[in-house]
Amino acid sequence: MARQMSGAKMVVQALRDQGVDTVFGYPGGAVLPIYDEIFQQNDIRHILVRHEQAAVHAAEGYARSTGKPGVALVTSGPGATNAVTGLTDALMDSIPLIVLSGQVPTFMIGTDGFQEADTVGITRPCTKHNWLVQDTEDLPRLLHAAFHVATSGRPGPVLVDIPKDVQFATGTYTPKPKASEFRYQPPVKGDMEEITELVAALETAKKPVFYTGGGVINSGPAASQLLRELVEATGAPITSTLMGLGAYPASGDKWLGMLGMHGLYEANMAMHDCDLMICVGARFDDRITGRTDAFSPHSVKAHIDIDPSSINKIIHVDFPIVGDVAHVLEDLLRVWKARGRKMDREALAKWWQRIEGWKTKNCLAYRNSETIIKPQYALERLEALTKGMDRYITTEVGQHQMWAAQFLHFDDPNRWMTSGGLGTMGYGFPASVGVQQAHPGALVINVAGEASWLMNMQEMGTAMQYGLPVKQFILNNERLGMVRQWQQLLHGERYSSSWSESLPDFVKLAEAFGAKGIQCSDPADLDDAIMEMINYDGPVIFDCLVEKHENCFPMIPSGKAHNEMLLGDASTEGAIQAGGAVLV
Repeated sequence: MARQMSGAKMVVQALRDQGVDTVFGYPGGAVLPIYDEIFQQNDIRHILVRHEQAAVHAAEGYARSTGKPGVALVTSGPGATNAVTGLTDALMDSIPLIVLSGQVPTFMIGTDGFQEADTVGITRPCTKHNWLVQDTEDLPRLLHAAFHVATSGRPGPVLVDIPKDVQFATGTYTPKPKASEFRYQPPVKGDMEEITELVAALETAKKPVFYTGGGVINSGPAASQLLRELVEATGAPITSTLMGLGAYPASGDKWLGMLGMHGLYEANMAMHDCDLMICVGARFDDRITGRTDAFSPHSVKAHIDIDPSSINKIIHVDFPIVGDVAHVLEDLLRVWKARGRKMDREALAKWWQRIEGWKTKNCLAYRNSETIIKPQYALERLEALTKGMDRYITTEVGQHQMWAAQFLHFDDPNRWMTSGGLGTMGYGFPASVGVQQAHPGALVINVAGEASWLMNMQEMGTAMQYGLPVKQFILNNERLGMVRQWQQLLHGERYSSSWSESLPDFVKLAEAFGAKGIQCSDPADLDDAIMEMINYDGPVIFDCLVEKHENCFPMIPSGKAHNEMLLGDASTEGAIQAGGAVLV
């Protein structure tokens, strides 16, 4: 029922009505009325971060690991501008977020008042939609609309900017409307004629590939289940983007691994040589396509996506299907079964023979050491020792992120949180805080590089304050690893500002926060050290000292096609090029 209340109370009531249980935020003058209301209730928990960027990344981790929208609360001016990186990150990766920002009173807007910023103007390019609330009577409607927009169609971040006088004023609160009452209603059902034509193409394809992305995970558990059923029924191989890992199990026998710039040789070769490529919930990102004019040059292409603006934006496709992944896959399976479950099995068997030949390259092979921990080895041991546990992985951005994608394996969706499109250093630690808050009994590990990790190191305070036992697994090579690798391979080994010459003692840093610090530099000690990290019942900083100049392969050099990859010299025979790599 409609009832009278202050704008600040409306905010809390709307969050309650939307099923929100956690808000990540940082208080300030322009949001104190909302914080006062948060203090007077017990339904919603507020997690005090140490930086507003971390609040948004924590909300991203919460959202990605639960499938529910994440919520962040920040003050005006610098509070809102500090949230911009997280908003852009969520927009690029289609993460549903609601960011509530305070604003100076309406009568002061435009006066350059204390901590005033044009938040709506600043965040317009990095949100799915945003609103400036100018009347308390409009606040409930806009808050409910924010949740609807963030979670409908292609998910994304939204922002509601709430002036302080709107928070103090009294108005009429209206409860959450039915979803059908909103004007924004993206179509979820795909065109049946296009779906039927795609099934016909699948029936005669000799070299099909499923290319999947984060849209499968965003569509919910049903989409992942339907994808698995479709892959197993047809027998076609499947690959995935960085954001789509876990939608199809890595242990599945149709799995080719990740594709793209640091994807597996067999996945990239299959994408290049296929004759039918079915893109499901991905957007043909440049890290996937390489040279667009040479991308999968001989294939008929299909694209299933909820966002019509993504289709034919980068790669022209023959079967454009706008719709929610789960709905489209359900229809696709039904039509395929109704038409007799037909596939060219003989051609498919030959296609798999070629793929098995590509797998013999063993593209992830590396030269191990008995004296120095190789980063690949560290992640192999982390995978082996945590396999089967209730485990969630977040990452920072760089070489360690790609190695984690290559060497850690995910059989379920929502277990892998990483910054894909924006590539945000500093994402992983606060994201792990959000994941741990959502899953208090789970093992949450942030795979980090020392450079990325230092960008939001202050969140150790958050982890300690709320008893969140997040494990920070830092592959410490004392370098900006990916920058250094590119400088070695592409810039004549001129290492411009890519060596970290002043790093903290991470063990002492952990202890300064009251957490546990572990350092390991000997491969022989690594298993015991990892188990010590896992078994400790609080936050841990694990300083894993690794080979300083190891390169991440495979790698598609900039401007090259999928079938022009650099492999490490342990993967193939041939003339060794720069950085111990061979062009194949």
